[in-house]
Amino acid sequence: MITLKDAQGQVDEWIKTIGVRYFNELTNLGILMEEVGELSRIMVRQYGEQSFKESDKGKDLSDEMADVLWVLLCLANQTGVDLTEAFERNMAKKTKRDAQRHKENDKL
Repeated sequence: MITLKDAQGQVDEWIKTIGVRYFNELTNLGILMEEVGELSRIMVRQYGEQSFKESDKGKDLSDEMADVLWVLLCLANQTGVDLTEAFERNMAKKTKRDAQRHKENDKL
């Protein structure tokens, strides 16, 4: 099983040996938005009301999610963010903040 730390290391190694260098942070932010858009397109067709178009054929939901993760890992590496630590802090924050919130939500 791969950890977030492992994934960040693998992306960094790939960039340094195959990818030549990281795109700058703003370029990667734009790429991230593009990848999220591609993921959205598949999601709204697979789970929403839109129908698939010819250009959607061959698109894979898991691959689109992995593309989003890839660019996020690049951005984390570039900005010095340890995603393992960030995720753990974020989970603790959400757990504390939402301990009763969702249980008490009549809409859920």
